[in-house]
Amino acid sequence: MFVFATVFGLIYLAFLVAGNPIAARKTCDSVNQGYQCQPEISHHWGQYSPYFLVPSEISAKVPPQCEITFVQILSRHGARDPTASKTATYNDTIEKIKSNVKNFTGDYAFLADYEYTLGADQLTVFGEQEMINSGTKFFDRYPDLAQRYTPFIRSSSESRVVESAQNFSQGYHQAKISNRKAKDPSYPYPIVVISEDTGSNNTLNHGLCTAFEDGPDSSIASNAQKTWQSVFTPPITTRLNANLPGANLSSQDTISIMDLCPFNTIASPTGQVSPFCALFTEQEWREYDYYETLNKYYGYSYGNPLGPTQGVGFTNELIARMTDHAVMDETSTNRTLDDSKTTFPLGKGHPLYADFSHDNDITAIFSALGLYNNTSPLSNTTIESAAQANGYSASWTVPFAARAYFEKMSCMSKQEELVRVIVNDRVLPLTECGGDKLGRCKLSSFIGGLTFAMGDGFWDQCFAGEM
Repeated sequence: MFVFATVFGLIYLAFLVAGNPIAARKTCDSVNQGYQCQPEISHHWGQYSPYFLVPSEISAKVPPQCEITFVQILSRHGARDPTASKTATYNDTIEKIKSNVKNFTGDYAFLADYEYTLGADQLTVFGEQEMINSGTKFFDRYPDLAQRYTPFIRSSSESRVVESAQNFSQGYHQAKISNRKAKDPSYPYPIVVISEDTGSNNTLNHGLCTAFEDGPDSSIASNAQKTWQSVFTPPITTRLNANLPGANLSSQDTISIMDLCPFNTIASPTGQVSPFCALFTEQEWREYDYYETLNKYYGYSYGNPLGPTQGVGFTNELIARMTDHAVMDETSTNRTLDDSKTTFPLGKGHPLYADFSHDNDITAIFSALGLYNNTSPLSNTTIESAAQANGYSASWTVPFAARAYFEKMSCMSKQEELVRVIVNDRVLPLTECGGDKLGRCKLSSFIGGLTFAMGDGFWDQCFAGEM
């Protein structure tokens, strides 16, 4: 099932109305830099960090005498409320504290009046603005293409993902019409919405590979996290219980209370840092970030035998778009959509593509593409920073409103088009395909290095034993 329709919500226009009180409030989230409130902690909230500009050793500017000819953006949705199961868990944790602790003092004083009001699964106001900013930044980064073309947009069908695509479109459109008062008659832009229903082929949402979803590999990530949790949380839990006498908090409660820092922060329309955040040290936030990084690495990346295979379908679609050839794939692609010029257009008239997905799926796609393959297997007993892990961490790769740009460029001194990959403003070195000092590979080398995806990964193992 899929929907090919113009999807647009008038509510999001409020953000662009002059004098809107939300826009007028002070915020440290910006189009170009992303979220910069207390970066010493907020850039270490794993996948719950709001998007921020990741430091890059290679300049992300377009090199001299080069022209961008193609861009695919792959984006995570904006900041959201906790999932339904976690919002119930967090509510129970707060009730446990409020029921058993009589006095709240010092950094904990705010808990006396705190009430749990977070929702479940939905995009927050802050998350909506993140995506508007993303659309603006995309237009501003690629003005030569953006002034002439509209990106072809697809979204997985979860409401927060579709709304994120809408918000991105809004930011892109507003930037376009603000630029020399250009007209934009194609707005609102059509969005291909791909179903997440059980059994649906969807390259932007995993779910088909039963051995991955339900087999032994599905517990690798949680086991790795439990081991690291047993290392880093005991002293924190001891301190929390000393400061909250009677609470009798567990190690898992400690994780929940740490989660409440980012989730209460992004519940603020301006991203005001929550008082929960001050309950923990900078080092403890780095340990928390690593806890979340283990979940991604061992759940959907190289630490899971079938993790990268979940990203093969999208990788093969990217190959088709970059080479202007039909999709060749026997995994999660939807043939009905990908065989249609309407729902999967190719060619010179379509140099811009925008796809919207989830953090887990994007992690798998990065791995199917061979990105971050110089990262050694992550230890579950000692911490490694993103820099030590060759640029890999949950906060550096899949924060809320994460975006990866896959660029093709033509340069006067090069006979063949070049490919560059930029993840949250960090240019990846692309050593796997012989990247030059500017992080660029020849198109043929980049595509030639994707043999894992072109061979459908380990998709044949997904249904072993089901016959």
